[in-house]
Amino acid sequence: MAGFSRRLAACLHTGQLALLAILVSGGIVLQILACALYNNWWPMLTALMYIMLPMPLLFFMGSNSNSLMSSEGDGWANLTKFLTGFSVIGSIAIPAILKHANLIGWGALVMELSSFAIFGIAIVWLLAMNNQDEYNFF
Repeated sequence: MAGFSRRLAACLHTGQLALLAILVSGGIVLQILACALYNNWWPMLTALMYIMLPMPLLFFMGSNSNSLMSSEGDGWANLTKFLTGFSVIGSIAIPAILKHANLIGWGALVMELSSFAIFGIAIVWLLAMNNQDEYNFF
């Protein structure tokens, strides 16, 4: 019976990883469609921020603090929070500025912000999966 629960946990973890990959793929597709459908490649500037967004988490995730969601932490955890916040604000601000300058249309702006929302959900889900115990799914 213990083997069955381990298999179930492994199956659920694999399903979560697959759904996470589908979310990231959907975000990338929306990013490219925002550019290709309107024949305007200015929104691809946001891709720079999407590349920068996980970098602080990858570099500084191994600090001594328990979670990035906690208020306490060392200097590296605070730097990680600052750089991640900078990337998040930039991911929202770049499409808004491009729309304000009439370089992109409303459809591209909506697709860009939808792509950002999907990437945000994927990153929060990844952080939740990293904090989760292997045997505590429910």
